Amino acid sequence: MKPYDNKIGIKSWAEEDRPREKLSGQGRRALTDAELIAILIGSGNRDETAVELSKRILHHYNNDLNKLGKASIAELSNFKGIGEAKAISIIAALEIGRRRNDAESAEPEIIGSSRDAYNIMKRHLVDLYQEEFWILLTARSQKVIAKEMVSKGGMAEVSVDPKVVFSLALQHQASNIFLIHNHPSGNLKPSHQDIMLTKRLVEAGRVLDIKILDHLIITDKSFYSLADNGHF
Repeated sequence: MKPYDNKIGIKSWAEEDRPREKLSGQGRRALTDAELIAILIGSGNRDETAVELSKRILHHYNNDLNKLGKASIAELSNFKGIGEAKAISIIAALEIGRRRNDAESAEPEIIGSSRDAYNIMKRHLVDLYQEEFWILLTARSQKVIAKEMVSKGGMAEVSVDPKVVFSLALQHQASNIFLIHNHPSGNLKPSHQDIMLTKRLVEAGRVLDIKILDHLIITDKSFYSLADNGHF
């Protein structure tokens, strides 16, 4: 007899142990991460229940929902029993959770510190596989005017054209610029290229009377301010 012939499906579980019934009867906080994902995917495969499959998926990502949140549709679809539709459901649910977390703290209208700039920009730059370079534009009063993505790159670098940076600043009539990019590797240390680019943009800004106030490097868990650390 094949192993899956002895599998007990979720419908055969005691009612209080079934994820949907458990959520209805005991509330959302009573469910494990695997049980919540099982509700999203609805069913498992011939060898596993939805909960067992969810546990295996979580184990693959070291039971870290942040790592699972980075998974692509193709990556999740490699798990037996997870097709494109189920993969999309998982990704969408985790993205809603991430956005809810971001929405809980209102963005500051006026930037008073590097952390204010980080709090505004982190939602755009976490959970990415590639580097992206953004600018945060402010008025002389430090009131936020706009956020603009300048360029996208690969895993380890992104090219930035200073003409694009200052063209966007002039379009928005900005007085100040915060430079922001992410390091998907999780390494907060600025590269030599990061430091040299910052210096180039600072010098160019002086000519146009547009001040570069900071350059932030953002990872999934923290940030590094070149200004706070004396790089310019």
